[in-house]
Amino acid sequence: YGYRQAVIDGYLVDHEPPIRILTKLNQEGIHWKKGEKVSVYKTASGQIQLFNTPDEIDIEVEGFNTSVVTENFNKVVCKTLAEQIDPSLDGKTMVFCATDAHADMVVDLLKKAFTEVYGEVEDDAVQKITGAADKPLEKIRRYKNERLPSVAVTVDLLTTGIDVPQITNLVFIRRVKSRILYEQMMGRATRLCPDIGKETFRIYDAVDLYSALEPYTSMKPVVTRPKLTFTQLVEELLTVEDEDHKKGVVEEITAKLQSKKRRIKGKHLEAFQTFAGQSPDDVLSMLKSGDTAKAVSFFKAHEGVATYLDKFKPLGGKNLFVSDHEDEFFDTERGYGEGNTKPEDYLAGFRAFIETAKNDIGALLVVTQRPRDLTRQQLRELKLKLDEAGYSETALRTAWSQVSNQDIAASIIGFIRQQALGSPLMSYDQRVDRALQKVMSSQSWTPPQKKWLERIGKQLKVETIVDREALDRGQFKAQGGFERLNKVFSGKLEHVLGELHEELWRDVG
Repeated sequence: YGYRQAVIDGYLVDHEPPIRILTKLNQEGIHWKKGEKVSVYKTASGQIQLFNTPDEIDIEVEGFNTSVVTENFNKVVCKTLAEQIDPSLDGKTMVFCATDAHADMVVDLLKKAFTEVYGEVEDDAVQKITGAADKPLEKIRRYKNERLPSVAVTVDLLTTGIDVPQITNLVFIRRVKSRILYEQMMGRATRLCPDIGKETFRIYDAVDLYSALEPYTSMKPVVTRPKLTFTQLVEELLTVEDEDHKKGVVEEITAKLQSKKRRIKGKHLEAFQTFAGQSPDDVLSMLKSGDTAKAVSFFKAHEGVATYLDKFKPLGGKNLFVSDHEDEFFDTERGYGEGNTKPEDYLAGFRAFIETAKNDIGALLVVTQRPRDLTRQQLRELKLKLDEAGYSETALRTAWSQVSNQDIAASIIGFIRQQALGSPLMSYDQRVDRALQKVMSSQSWTPPQKKWLERIGKQLKVETIVDREALDRGQFKAQGGFERLNKVFSGKLEHVLGELHEELWRDVG
């Protein structure tokens, strides 16, 4: 039961097409010519040394904040975010950074950007919440349960196991190579939150992460790659269900730990035993036993082990280039898929898809010719097929809003009829209210019938199709379901429902 299905069934929240932040540097890359002076930061000693480059150096966006420290790029990104996100409003934001040091930089730059755009901003509005932060669990609790912080800047700590329904914005300033890790990052914002009227969430992408991973099938198993971190492998182990797949992941973890074990000595050994509750040899024996259930239980009970192993680098650390290259904001654009960066192109593609597929997808003909006959199952299957083709209701609403400068909460049926028949696009709730008024005025109804019609109208706004099945569930079932309501309407309830659905999609001038 995947994410898209859960969105269609109303259990999770959909995301709008990602907003790509385009800057001079992330479009053109960072370059040094041969012989040019370049600063190199040595993470082991904390020193910066100046070198003449023996050759040309080219770093593209996937290396930003991992291979090169580039404050100017991050400054432009944070300024753009501040213009798009007000930390005093409802909804929380989660920013994913590459390293702990990168997170510190982004916290500082975001605070300055928010102050510049909105004046004084509470100091706790933006906080770093990573494994290296002071009292991370307490900060997570505050982020979830209190108004502040409204913006959490993290690395990997908040990718799994953190349920904060108020998250309405995700920001990517780091690349990841694991599709599973990426989807877990996305999953932080999919929770329903009717308390703040959350209908969708937004993705701000400064490193083109969404399009880099978009071609891969959802939750596709990650092949064995030596560059995967312990954290990524453990998260995969805790996610997959296939036993053979689990065994393969355990073997990868074992091999990585085996190669690192001989360097875990002295204070590093003490630290490992604090996180793991046992020695590296004991952990390896457990992993080699072939009992994947034990491995899963161990890593669930000792969450800090993978994070520690990824941070443990006793042999000198990493060298990072330091870039002083100037950056500038170019634009933001919605990611509507390959070849469809403009909303006009996306809507044109949708129109072409409807025209091509109307003879292959039976529900499309029903929607355009006999909408009152559309069943719940047909609508569900139609949404799935459209979603597979890249045309979700949320994306269509966003594209239409960009093209027309009008926020119209139309339904997927409304968009199909608009593109196929030229029907006027209007809010779905308005359609329901208009249809209900038309049916109410069509004849004289008894007071109980009027009350039930109003309730059915409210349910139409939630479910799009109200039929016998819908009336035999929830509040309707508790009050007798379809059979009892049918008696209230003198055995003509199906006809009344048909009239409501007919009026719902009737086009008026």
